[in-house]
Amino acid sequence: MEQMPVEALKEVAAYFQVLSEPTRLQVLNLLRTQERNVGELASLCGFTAANISRHLALMSQQGFVVRESRGTSVYYRIADESVYALCDLVCGNIGRQLERSAASRAAFRLAGS
Repeated sequence: MEQMPVEALKEVAAYFQVLSEPTRLQVLNLLRTQERNVGELASLCGFTAANISRHLALMSQQGFVVRESRGTSVYYRIADESVYALCDLVCGNIGRQLERSAASRAAFRLAGS
């Protein structure tokens, strides 16, 4: 990101903003193994089709998913699978932070015994 113009940084922020919503992360996880239509995603997520459609529209706009019409249904699939590497990196980092925090708490409990 070094020396990126402000407009480019705004695009980066918009990309990360898509990933900042749990429902969209859930949709990404569901699309990891196979393409799905809105009804399937809504059912699996426990939300309305309208709600999932709004999320998918934003995800499509930012290039996370691709939509394909087939008859009366629209199917979605991941546009760029590198998003999973990014998410796995972040999840691993959060997991390590939680482990360190748990170890610190355990050390304080032992010291107080």
